[in-house]
Amino acid sequence: MNDIQQYFENNTGRLIHKWHHYFDIYDRHFSKYRDKEIVILEIGVYQGGSLKMWQNYFGPKAKLYAIDIDPNCKQFEDDQTKIFIGSQSDREFLKKTMAQLPPIDIFIDDGGHTMKQQIVSFEEIFSHIKSDGVYLCEDLHTSYWPIYGGGYKRKSSFIEYSKNWIDQINAYHSQSPRLKVSDFTRSVKGIHFYDSIVVLEKAVVPPPKDSMNGNASIPTPVAIRPKNFFERNFNRVMGILNLPYYID
Repeated sequence: MNDIQQYFENNTGRLIHKWHHYFDIYDRHFSKYRDKEIVILEIGVYQGGSLKMWQNYFGPKAKLYAIDIDPNCKQFEDDQTKIFIGSQSDREFLKKTMAQLPPIDIFIDDGGHTMKQQIVSFEEIFSHIKSDGVYLCEDLHTSYWPIYGGGYKRKSSFIEYSKNWIDQINAYHSQSPRLKVSDFTRSVKGIHFYDSIVVLEKAVVPPPKDSMNGNASIPTPVAIRPKNFFERNFNRVMGILNLPYYID
């Protein structure tokens, strides 16, 4: 049992609601930020319990910001936490809020869980996350619930929206004009899908490189992969290695 779950199990303070398998996911992606001067933004304050949980886990050096639509949540502010009241589906509100915040290390979307809320929040906040930061959106099971605007294979669901990220992270290899390198391609090094959670790891991502090292032992057909070392150096590779080849 990790420290986050331990806190949850022993909690007698403010109410916290979590799916139990979330704790290992949190710890896997958040542990490297513990006891550091970081900025955390969480959407969804609810009863204020998760804010106390994050304070306990990350330590006193972390600065927490939170967003909730319920004005009553303002009471949970303290010296370590500032709370903004507004709707996460309101782009203007999010823009104004982001203008008041420093760059974000960790963003957690645990808000209203509707498709519009999740998509708008991603589009307005993702660029404000640091280049080595983490984006996490939870309770994605609402993408399968019509009452939240979801539904299996429904194009407007957040799950279907996020599946496009798989193409975008591979866009450096695309030969299609429909899939171009984007800011997402240049700034995301990893996508992690779990039951009801997606995590994006940010980084500065240059075009990938490959190379060949060592000596050829046997002649084998070489499939020519788009835009890689073999295509760029086709004649030289074939001449040096004296290999039969085919083009896929």
